[in-house]
Amino acid sequence: MISGKTLPLLLAATLLVSTASLTFAAGRVVVASPKAPKAIGPYSQGIAAGDFVFTSGQIPLNPDTNKMPEGIEAQARQSLDNVRAVLEAGGSSLDKTVKVTIFLKDLNDFAKVNDIYGTYFTKNTPARSCVQVARIPRDALIEIEAVGVK
Repeated sequence: MISGKTLPLLLAATLLVSTASLTFAAGRVVVASPKAPKAIGPYSQGIAAGDFVFTSGQIPLNPDTNKMPEGIEAQARQSLDNVRAVLEAGGSSLDKTVKVTIFLKDLNDFAKVNDIYGTYFTKNTPARSCVQVARIPRDALIEIEAVGVK
């Protein structure tokens, strides 16, 4: 049973959540950058919603050549360059990144990737997860996705 004092608070909270959800959905904008590779499937490079920019996973395709560099270090740099391009196109940046997820073909490459990653995120480093996966599109060695604030 809801008391007379609780009901107005419950209604106000419900209205606030509903309004926030509508604002978030209404403010959804597709993000695209010519400095990142075009999507290779039915998805966007990124989405800006509210105060956040969400990147799709960025594999190490060079946007000019549509080719991948050799080796984990070069692939890590290219993936991070692609992430940066999408974040910036959406009004964010690496410095405003709050969460990064790294997918590696081989977790033995973690230390090499970590060294490269540390040159891109030098202060106020974001939260991060890193996992080994069975396979990445185009047989890439790495894929990186991020969430940034505007």
